[in-house]
Amino acid sequence: MRTVRTPASAARGGRALYELYRAASRAAAPAALLWRRLRGLEHPSRWPERLGRPSVARPRPGSPLVWFHAVSLGEGMAALPVVRHCARLHPGLPILLTTTTLSSFEVMKDLLPDGVIYQFAPLDCPDAIESFIGYWKPNLILLMESELWPNLILSAAEKGIAVVLLNARMSLKSFNRWSLPLGLQLVSLMLSKLSLVIPLSTIQAVRFQLLHAPPQIIHFAGDLKYAVGDIAAGEKEVAAIEDLQQQFSNRPIWMAASIHKGEDEIILRVHDELTRAYPTLLLILVPRHPEDSKNVSQTLKKQKVNFVLRSTREVVSSNTSIYVVDTLGELRMLYRVTPIAVIGGSFLPGLAGHNISEAAAVGCAVMTGPSVGHFYHMLVEMWQINPLAVKQVKGEYELLEALKQLLGDSRALEACQRAAKDAFSIMSDGVVNRVWNLVHPFTIGSQTDTCDSFSSS
Repeated sequence: MRTVRTPASAARGGRALYELYRAASRAAAPAALLWRRLRGLEHPSRWPERLGRPSVARPRPGSPLVWFHAVSLGEGMAALPVVRHCARLHPGLPILLTTTTLSSFEVMKDLLPDGVIYQFAPLDCPDAIESFIGYWKPNLILLMESELWPNLILSAAEKGIAVVLLNARMSLKSFNRWSLPLGLQLVSLMLSKLSLVIPLSTIQAVRFQLLHAPPQIIHFAGDLKYAVGDIAAGEKEVAAIEDLQQQFSNRPIWMAASIHKGEDEIILRVHDELTRAYPTLLLILVPRHPEDSKNVSQTLKKQKVNFVLRSTREVVSSNTSIYVVDTLGELRMLYRVTPIAVIGGSFLPGLAGHNISEAAAVGCAVMTGPSVGHFYHMLVEMWQINPLAVKQVKGEYELLEALKQLLGDSRALEACQRAAKDAFSIMSDGVVNRVWNLVHPFTIGSQTDTCDSFSSS
């Protein structure tokens, strides 16, 4: 006779699995942190923050504090519009942002509003989490995308802290893993402790419900990655744009952004073919990881291609064929100087695409490869507004032909640029407000009179 698991027995099973995870994470944390430090993945002086040890004072002790957490740069950029919105509506409310990666730290620290605190996120081990939460005492935790960490979520729940999942997504691989009997018990326990889930799409909402997220906590608001493209250029960016436009001297240009290792070979072959028809064509090549620029540079030297590295600040001459961007945090600025943007992370099996909305926001003709992962929902949404908003190609040959068409037909190029910008405008409209309207009741609305001074008008 088959045993039927009741909700109570499932909850007990989830709690037992959590206790095992708790013990394992406590034992593994020191070695994991040491391994990351030895590989250069942690900040040389701020690594103690990963153990929950603060490097700055907590402002306004006793007041509410909102904690945003994003794992890396992409998620951090998606959180930024909400962080800015929160800071604007509630001046004086302490806001904390954490990320995990060094690249996100290098970029995000210069983009945060005045007064917003940055720290590296604590490891998901009991001691680090308890120390972190005990010091910062947040009354709301906003997790970005797929940051489901058992110790963080369970510890917050035990302390009565609201936890919200913004831009919630789960890859098919993660969904299948969590759907296994043991995984399901643990993830359903975590999801039961969340106050709100705002999914990226209907498919994502279904996945969370199949993993036993309470239906009443799931609400739609749109994709915050659309709001990333809406961030206006600052003074430094405007100066950099004007400088590059002068150097590029009205040459035909295309850009390959967030290019992964292996994809660079495709891009370089396509550019070589294009220069036969357009000898003055300039390629702006932006590797996903700056360290990959070394491999690209070596390849270009062997091929005797005239190229310039952005980090050297060498001027782009009329003979420069490729401008290799080996710096961090300049992608949004670079989209403003190119009419065509090919988004990488999409031309090899196993990759899952990158945000296309930043290029669309500034009116680039946008192209991507076949492997776009969860960004497919963004393509579909933009296609529904205008089929010209994004061009998805199957591979190298189609990419070459599509680029030839746009470079050789100014009307076709302008139509794609206009379609991308219009689609972005429609999709981005009101996203941040809709997210904030859902989140706001968990921020300070339920607090006592001590919080009245932070209330929005």
